[in-house]
Amino acid sequence: MDMPRGIGTFVVWDYVVFAGMLVISAAIGIYYAFAGGGQQTSKDFLMGGRRMTAVPVALSLTASFMSAVTVLGTPSEVYRFGAIFSIFAFTYFFVVVISAEVFLPVFYKLGITSTYEYLELRFNKCVRLCGTVLFIVQTILYTGIVIYAPALALNQVTGFDLWGAVVATGVVCTFYCTLGGLKAVIWTDVFQVGIMVAGFASVIIQAAVIQGGISTILNDAYNGGRLNFWNFNPNPLQRHTFWTIIIGGTFTWSSIYGVNQSQVQRYISCKSRFQAKLSLYINLVGLWAILTCSVFCGLALYSRYRDCDPWTAKKVSAPDQLMPYLVLDILQDYPGLPGLFVACAYSGTLSTVSSSINALAAVTVEDLIKPYFRSLSERSLSWISQGMSVVYGALCIGMAALASLMGALLQAALSIFGMVGGPLMGLFALGILVPFANSIGALVGLMAGFATSLWVGIGAQMYPPLPERTSPLQLDIQGCNSTYNETNAMTTTEMPFTTSVFQIHNVQRTPLMDNWYSLSYLYFSTVGTLVTLLVGILVSLPTGGRKQNLDPRYILTKEDFLSNFDIFKKKKHVLNYKSHPVEDGGTDNPAFNHIELNFSDQSGKSNGTRL
Repeated sequence: MDMPRGIGTFVVWDYVVFAGMLVISAAIGIYYAFAGGGQQTSKDFLMGGRRMTAVPVALSLTASFMSAVTVLGTPSEVYRFGAIFSIFAFTYFFVVVISAEVFLPVFYKLGITSTYEYLELRFNKCVRLCGTVLFIVQTILYTGIVIYAPALALNQVTGFDLWGAVVATGVVCTFYCTLGGLKAVIWTDVFQVGIMVAGFASVIIQAAVIQGGISTILNDAYNGGRLNFWNFNPNPLQRHTFWTIIIGGTFTWSSIYGVNQSQVQRYISCKSRFQAKLSLYINLVGLWAILTCSVFCGLALYSRYRDCDPWTAKKVSAPDQLMPYLVLDILQDYPGLPGLFVACAYSGTLSTVSSSINALAAVTVEDLIKPYFRSLSERSLSWISQGMSVVYGALCIGMAALASLMGALLQAALSIFGMVGGPLMGLFALGILVPFANSIGALVGLMAGFATSLWVGIGAQMYPPLPERTSPLQLDIQGCNSTYNETNAMTTTEMPFTTSVFQIHNVQRTPLMDNWYSLSYLYFSTVGTLVTLLVGILVSLPTGGRKQNLDPRYILTKEDFLSNFDIFKKKKHVLNYKSHPVEDGGTDNPAFNHIELNFSDQSGKSNGTRL
């Protein structure tokens, strides 16, 4: 694609910076493959041996869900729909509190590797299998989008080779996941967060210099109606309002932070429960920092292009390309900095993909291999985990090839999370919060929730909501040089938001489409969770849910919450949680203690570290 006149191109230094980022990531993998005796057991490989501390884990949590979709998608989102996106700051707070106080205590005291082990302990094997399969499908789909999205956007603006980038990221990821396991994933994430902050900072600083200060940027944004923080319209059909973001966003993100294997696996790898909670709360600061950066980049985009929108003027072919376009526009005099930004977008990709690969390997080994092949030694399980990492790495690259056929990214990615994540979160919430829920209720609830959210999600992809539901703001091309004006002056903001393969055009709108399918995409998850919970409760009651005798470790108890205050009672023993009676969970991480091997559950297998 020929370069639009007046913006820079990629030079050698940019490629050097980008390659450097890949090389350092790979080097971290090699280091952890051999450091400290390498990956002796599958627990070392999948859980970092449960010896991680809060800060690297927190940074890693931040990195893995701030993917390139965030780096490229959020600024263009703010540019087109205004800064209401920053209300997500409140959402993140609620999400972290829910994860740390509801889901974490239960998962941590059980000392499990795969979150889906919990489903078997609490319900039965069948529920566990359903959860596992849903998770694997969801993650492979999502990871494909995450690899492909940034490659496409960067390719079209910078001429960066598309499939070269896709394969390079896929291979490097698979490489360090396979060699170094969870430790490598966490420490490369720490490095990649640094790169992401540096990339954002270079854009913000340079934009502020060029536009004449931060106050100018904010003034332009204010005059362009971009500072629309307070939209209290309660209508659930509006795409982003205060309520859709707070309620819908909280459900969507809790399904990621609270129960998604790739997040849970990390905070369970901390060495004590205090460290695990701490990592979530520190990660909140990271989320806010990245949100602030990306919203600010969006305002800078608007300030720079308020008179000449590159998207309407056909200089870029999708909103996701606005950010790379801005980078080449303002950083062209500094060789290496555009490369830093590309490295920043790809760090987002790498961190997300690596956590997905590691989580997929963990789930496969723990849920699909260990229960059926009991005789395997730890050594061979460790080898199998590494083999699974390679397989999933290849699958994700294949999925990226499929993603090249799909439409707008941010929406697609979040819709997948909403459609699958919502029902799964409902399932876990049912187990943790509803003592009388039983396995029949759980299964029926999961099916119902999944069916409902698929119905909404696919309907919304086929019949996208009307522009007045998404309310894009005015974009101008008055200031563009006259060559563009005659041809494209008509297309101001009437561009549809999703252009998906499945979209059906020129169809008579029915009430079903205008109401049910026009639901804000953030509510897909909410619908899934609530339907699962409700149906689960209604089915459990008549099917003998109240008669079952339940181990109190499987549900959230009052003690779990009160144990937060133990720190004030005993300054010396932070790790001595009084909330576990000694016989079920020692002083430190319940995964390692002397009595662990005595628990035997219904099937009589010793349920703990099988040595």
